[in-house]
Amino acid sequence: MALTAGIVGLPNVGKSTLFNAITQAGAESANYPFCTIDPNVGIVDVPDSRLGKLTELVKPKKTVPTAFEFTDIAGIVKGASKGEGLGNQFLSHIRQVDAICHVVRCFEDENITHVSGTVDPISDIETINLELILADLETVTKRMQRVEKLAKQKNKEAAAEYDVLVKLTEAFEDEKPARAVDFSEDQEKLVKGLHLLSNKPILYVANVGEDELLEADKNPHVGKVREFASSEQAEVIVISAKVESEIAELDREEKEMFLEELGIAESGLDQLIKATYQLLGLATYFTAGEQEVRAWTFTKGIKAPQAAAIIHTDFERGFIRAETVSYDDLVDGGTMAAAKEKGKVRLEGKEYLVQDGDVIHFRFNV
Repeated sequence: MALTAGIVGLPNVGKSTLFNAITQAGAESANYPFCTIDPNVGIVDVPDSRLGKLTELVKPKKTVPTAFEFTDIAGIVKGASKGEGLGNQFLSHIRQVDAICHVVRCFEDENITHVSGTVDPISDIETINLELILADLETVTKRMQRVEKLAKQKNKEAAAEYDVLVKLTEAFEDEKPARAVDFSEDQEKLVKGLHLLSNKPILYVANVGEDELLEADKNPHVGKVREFASSEQAEVIVISAKVESEIAELDREEKEMFLEELGIAESGLDQLIKATYQLLGLATYFTAGEQEVRAWTFTKGIKAPQAAAIIHTDFERGFIRAETVSYDDLVDGGTMAAAKEKGKVRLEGKEYLVQDGDVIHFRFNV
């Protein structure tokens, strides 16, 4: 899948530290603004315990997890929409991602400079949201100038689009992002075609100090972020980028011991990856055979032939059937043969909507 999430935030909020921990890609991290100028792109495995269980059952020669792409976008500052800092460049990088992970500083540290001089997560959020809104307002204004004339000539399509542009303009003037505006299904299609920055799905990442991770509920900054996010029906993931960077250097067994010592069931990074995966409406199906057990990312709502094309376009072109069993039914049976005996293995056709956790063997002929 080509879908990617962009990690954004003001300078010095822990963005690049977090990115390094996610991908172990070594993106430069330093205590000054704009240390990351070009967007760093990294691929990270999507944690999924089902893959390990399937490996135990099938005993393949290799196991391949599905992966997800994160882009570390340089820190945005006030005035970015007008080209302040490296604004135009940063906004173009955000335009290229499918979802936004907005890292917000929720820790106090006099040794790490805050770009505005004080830690205020809501002000930070509003600064970036406003820059995205202002950039979108410019996009919508230009579009209105083109559409208005046609709308006045009673062109139905232009009139419908003009109504949407007016609604967006009113929202932007009230400093509301496009994703917070209610549209009909037809209007949503028009909005999607505008590729607005403030219409991208978002989740907030509250970055706390390492000694605050277990008691994040007591952190007033985190409370403010959660309250703000709830007004947008957005999710908040609490992490300590510093802790995550330490975890990233450990092997799997050491990582499990470290998390156990901290009293944490799952690392913040695993939570972030899963939340971003969900944010983009992604799910996983599996293929399982003697050669390999592999996880595949797909967009929820696609049919079997399109899911087959993720493996190879020939699979879609020559699609015959999808031999399918749910993960739970396969695990319950213990083997594919046992699942078949119980009648749990199905032959699905071209109209079948693939479900998360499906274990599929595609039959095709080219």
